[in-house]
Amino acid sequence: MMGPLMAGCSKDLVGGAVLGGAGVGAAYEYQNKRQMDMLEEDFKSGRIDKEEYLKRKEQISKGSIIY
Repeated sequence: MMGPLMAGCSKDLVGGAVLGGAGVGAAYEYQNKRQMDMLEEDFKSGRIDKEEYLKRKEQISKGSIIY
């Protein structure tokens, strides 16, 4: 008797979890984008050298799906 109720709830729960996970992932990637933009700006303005730029870029890339 509880089976259909549980199945309905679990479908909604899974859908909500997927949407929530996508939102968190998008926010995380947005933060990575901001970090890359700031890194590019620091390098172009001469605040950091190429070695530091490449090191920090690699660190950001490791935590990102896009970069």
